Amino acid sequence: MPRALVIAPNWIGDAVMTEPLLRNLQASGLEIDVLATPWVSAVYKLFPSVSEVIQADFQHGFLQFKQRLMIAKSLKLNKYDQAYILPNSFKSLLIPLFAKIPNIFGYSGELRNLFLTKSLPNPPKQPRPPMVEHYFNLSVLNPLNHQSHSLIHSHLPSLKIKEEDLLLARGLFKNLFPLSTELFLLAPGAEFGPAKQWPYLHFQEFAALLLSEYPNAGILIIGGPKDRAIGDRIIHHSHLSPMNSSSGSRIKNVCGEISLEQSFGLISIAQGLASNDSGIMHIGAALQIPQIAFFGSSDPKHTPPLSVFAKALWLGLECSPCHKRICPLGHLNCLNQITPESALIALVNLTSKKRISDV
Repeated sequence: MPRALVIAPNWIGDAVMTEPLLRNLQASGLEIDVLATPWVSAVYKLFPSVSEVIQADFQHGFLQFKQRLMIAKSLKLNKYDQAYILPNSFKSLLIPLFAKIPNIFGYSGELRNLFLTKSLPNPPKQPRPPMVEHYFNLSVLNPLNHQSHSLIHSHLPSLKIKEEDLLLARGLFKNLFPLSTELFLLAPGAEFGPAKQWPYLHFQEFAALLLSEYPNAGILIIGGPKDRAIGDRIIHHSHLSPMNSSSGSRIKNVCGEISLEQSFGLISIAQGLASNDSGIMHIGAALQIPQIAFFGSSDPKHTPPLSVFAKALWLGLECSPCHKRICPLGHLNCLNQITPESALIALVNLTSKKRISDV
């Protein structure tokens, strides 16, 4: 069987949105291996279309030429027939080039056209096309495709959690919330910056409303070590603190305490998820979990949560999307004006929709 090497993007959300492309490549008769950074490799292990995930600890902003040369030397032994370069950088081309893969495909840019077998022109920055479509369009470069391909709306990213990981997630849930029968997740972080983060005071009020709406539920706050502080702020609200209310034992902060793989397992068994526009949002969508996603500085038309059980909460103000890390106007109205009450209504409707569909 012909083999293809895919050079993965460096963000979890982007990695999720490459799933329809890889599924399409595998359907054409290719065996797919993926080269990814450690934090992204966990995502590709959930792709049924991927045969092997190869980790490479590349650092943002560094060429790491010797490391790339060594990896290329080892990958050369695999005798790949094709390579697909998903990042736009020139350095992402080096490994397929040094591994002497005969057919290298990707988007043009950074002088890469000289080395690409075939390429597609990069789309304009405004308006930005949906990111999943951007990746999927590379399917047309696959020489094994004998028919033209176009993105079909039903081609949503889809991930699969292994049964043993589901059992571990259920065990972790019961250990954390022995008296709860339902699990809801909050993901208040966003790597890009505060202009993508729904205010923690809103998350506090939303959590209190959620616990009132679902008296048998427990809430977990998930994210990386950088999200630990904001998770603590949410819990220490007067209505949620164990010192002031019995509901405190029903909300816990595990940011930075559990692995990415454990987070994925918990998302897969959750009854609902509330997050910012982040990698966790895309994981939840690909697992078809009822979810709401808060959009401020980013564009829900470009990177929406791709699921029939997801709703992007975006006000579409005149000043957004600005794509800035910090609100340039200083008021953050695009997020401040999304109320906890409206967020609760949206999530309750989605959980009801999911329950009806599961019957």
